[in-house]
Amino acid sequence: MANLKSIKTKIVSYKKTGTVTHAMEAVSAVKMRKSQERALSGRAYAAAALSVLKRLAGTADAERHALVRDQKGRTCFVVVTSDKGLAGSLNSAVIRRVEEEIHSRGLPKNDIVMIAVGRRGGDYFASRGYDVRVKHENVADGVSEEEIRTVTDKILEWHASGDIGTCVVAYQNFLSTFEQEAGVRQIVPITTEMVAEMVKHIRPVKGKYAPQASETEKGPDVYTIEPDPDEVFRVLLPKLLNIAIFHAMLESKASEHSARMVAMKNATDKAKEMAQDLTRTFNKVRQAAITREVSEITSGIEAMR
Repeated sequence: MANLKSIKTKIVSYKKTGTVTHAMEAVSAVKMRKSQERALSGRAYAAAALSVLKRLAGTADAERHALVRDQKGRTCFVVVTSDKGLAGSLNSAVIRRVEEEIHSRGLPKNDIVMIAVGRRGGDYFASRGYDVRVKHENVADGVSEEEIRTVTDKILEWHASGDIGTCVVAYQNFLSTFEQEAGVRQIVPITTEMVAEMVKHIRPVKGKYAPQASETEKGPDVYTIEPDPDEVFRVLLPKLLNIAIFHAMLESKASEHSARMVAMKNATDKAKEMAQDLTRTFNKVRQAAITREVSEITSGIEAMR
C-alpha cells in the first residue's frame, strides 16, 4: 500500500506540473507571435538604415568621425539575455558565445567592460569578476528605440572619453520558432565590412521580409552632404548605432519567447509521458497486489478444508 500511495502521489505531482507548464506554454505562444512579428517587420527598417550606414562609412567624410576610426581602449560587451529562465539553452548559448569571443580576442578581465540587458547575463558575468557597469532588467516586450538610447549614450560617452575602443553586441538571432542562433556583432568602430555582415544576417533569404529583386547593394560612389558632413555624421552615426542595438533587442525578445514556448511544450509532453508511465506502473502493482490477496484467500480456504 505504501508503494501504491507513493506512485499515486508522483502521478498527481506530474499532472500538476504539466498543467503549469501548459499554461506557461500558452502565455509564451501569445507573446511569441507578437515579438516575432515585431522583430521581422523591423528587419526591413534596420537593414535599410544599416545599408545607408554601409554606403556612407566608406566615404572620406565619414572616416574622420570618431566612431569610424580605430582607437585604443578597452572592449565593451553589450550582452542581451532574458530576465527569466525556463527557456532552454537560450541564455547559456549567448553567455558561451561571449566567452568564446573573449577567448578568441585574448582579452583579460581588466580590459573588458560590460552592459547587461537582462538579469541572466548580468548576474553570470558579475559573479565571475567582470566589470558589469550597467544593468538593464525587466525590459518590456514593447521596448522602444528611445529606451535603448540610454545604452547607446553610455557607449558613446565611454568611447568619447577614450575608455573603450571597441564595442560588440551579443544576442540571440531569431531564425525560426524552433531555431535561434547566438551571435556576436562588432558595432564600434563602424566599418563597411561589419555593417555588411549585420545586414546579411538581418534579412531572411526568402519570404515577405526578404530583399526584393529591385533592391541594390551598391549606391553612388560620391555623396554631396549638406549642410555640413561633420554635423550630419554627428547625428546620423549614433542614430544608426542605436538602431543596431535596438534590432538586437527585438531579435532577442522574439528568440526568448519562442525558446520558452518550445521548452514548456517539451516539459508538458514529458510530464504527460511520465504520468502515463507511472499510471501503468500503478495498475501493474495494484493488479499484483490483488492477485496476491486472492491467492492468499484461496490458499486459506484450501487449508481450512
